Amino acid sequence: MVGGKILRALKKGLKLVVVDPRKTELASKADLWLPLRPGTNVPLANGLAYVILKEGLYNQAFIEARTENFEAYAKYILAEWPLERVERITGVRREYIQQLARLYARTEKALILWGLGVAEHRSGSHGVMALATLALLCGHVGRPGTGAMPLRGQNNVQGACDMGALPYSLPGYQKMEDPLVRKKFEEIWGRPLPEKAGLTEPQMYQEALEGKLKGLYVIGYDVAMTHGNLPKVYQALKKLDLLVVHDIFWPETARFAHVVFPVASLFEKDGTTDNGERRVQRIRKLVDPPEDLPPDWKILVEISKRLGYEMLYQKAEDIFEEMRQIMPSFRGLTYKRLEEKGLCWPAWEENHPGTELMFTQEFARPGGKAFFALPKYYGPEEEPDPEYPFTLITGRRLHHYNCGSMTRRVEGLMEILPEELVEINPKDARKLKVRERDKIKVATRRGEVMARAHITSKVSPGTLFMDFHFLEPLTNLLTSPGLDVKVHTPEYKVAAARVERID
Repeated sequence: MVGGKILRALKKGLKLVVVDPRKTELASKADLWLPLRPGTNVPLANGLAYVILKEGLYNQAFIEARTENFEAYAKYILAEWPLERVERITGVRREYIQQLARLYARTEKALILWGLGVAEHRSGSHGVMALATLALLCGHVGRPGTGAMPLRGQNNVQGACDMGALPYSLPGYQKMEDPLVRKKFEEIWGRPLPEKAGLTEPQMYQEALEGKLKGLYVIGYDVAMTHGNLPKVYQALKKLDLLVVHDIFWPETARFAHVVFPVASLFEKDGTTDNGERRVQRIRKLVDPPEDLPPDWKILVEISKRLGYEMLYQKAEDIFEEMRQIMPSFRGLTYKRLEEKGLCWPAWEENHPGTELMFTQEFARPGGKAFFALPKYYGPEEEPDPEYPFTLITGRRLHHYNCGSMTRRVEGLMEILPEELVEINPKDARKLKVRERDKIKVATRRGEVMARAHITSKVSPGTLFMDFHFLEPLTNLLTSPGLDVKVHTPEYKVAAARVERID
């Protein structure tokens, strides 16, 4: 959807720059395409900041009025990220870096959009910081048509985070260590809160391998197909005393499960969803589920009751009313208001129109000012070497979605893309004597898979591209063991690999 909007905006004169190791459809239409080396987003963003600082293109008035720590940030960038170093690490010529920096800084409105190609690296969280600081540097925040926005990887990821599906925060991003917040939640829920933050997902698998984590409940997520470094995940799943899987289709993870709950799908239940622009929208039941399958929340309510804590919800709206009670940013949202149209949180009261544009006056920090972080660079866990000379990049394709459990059931989509194809550059294909649709083996230090080759100049020499939409081959058997240094997102995007032609 966002890609379609960008294509329509191009017809109206939008200037588009694409930063991607692979020449995507948008890259082929861009005014400027920067094919950086995989995993070097932070150096490139810091290089852009270097040019903006060196040439005095930053927004001094915005920085003085609305930010903190600018001096330390400027000193760090100018000392650590000269263009010679950035060019050497990223493989992007300095003239192009200068061209983009000047274009971004001098334009009245600029919007940075990024996807998981920024987040799924060892420096992923720092990559996000680097992009956010660019927006602050030029004052491209808090106005229509400007900003820095992540494009969420799956439907309702925003909503899951809003509801507290993070190990370190409560619903509404309220801090566990705040005594007033704790008191409020404990009074409403009638139970004491945990003293410590929970585990990130990779930490759960490590604790399972060490025998410390005994049970795992997986809802709507095919862990055994889409998580990175699957060999380690499989070992962890096998060690669990209890694995519960909860999904609309039989997922690969169910092979390891002790209990599997089938549930109603999106169109078979009521509720709300929250998209990447924080717009909360109603979901309305369109058809009855087969065999009277329950929605997710009813199963959880029944389990909670049998564990000794009775939840008194009778319908989905009851849960939403509790959300309004415990989350100040949702207080002004009601089912009645959402019947008319979706609204963006925060909506502080029932007559509040919602907040479509954030940070117009202040930021969500003490004092209301944004803080210039110092984005650090951590190289990929693996670099190509003589034994594994290629860099494997993984990602998605237009015609399938995530693990493919839904889209592989659509006949028309399977006609367009019926199988996994390994994208390989023509120069590499000639060296390996690989022709179009030849069967090849792709191997990393974790394992190997077989698939057919697609020879294309979309990928640069020395790189391969595979998606993870198909069970055969199971691409994530190959991905890196690397994790983001702060939030532990798996490093899906860079792994050292080798290729062999199969006769």
